Amino acid sequence: DISSLFICSIVRGELEYGARKSNNPEKTLTILKEFLACFPEISFDSAAAECYGIIRAELEKQGTPIGPYDMQIAAISLAHNFTLVTHNIKEFQRIKNLRIEDWE
Repeated sequence: DISSLFICSIVRGELEYGARKSNNPEKTLTILKEFLACFPEISFDSAAAECYGIIRAELEKQGTPIGPYDMQIAAISLAHNFTLVTHNIKEFQRIKNLRIEDWE
């Protein structure tokens, strides 16, 4: 059900960046705008910031850090009790209590 899908602001930022780096930014940005219109956007808020702090501290303590954007994306998912859809299972499986699915 597409109505239960969201995109987080961190992922949007990465998509915007990629579109601007593409061989045809104007066309890619048009396609991206159409794609993004299909999904409500969830921002990195204070609840996500708290989750981020917990995630980062735990991963550093374990000696298994991941990238800051991935931690922010995971924090948004945890803060809102969402399932994170990703193909990057290797990184995200390190985060305790994060529900992940790979739809590839």
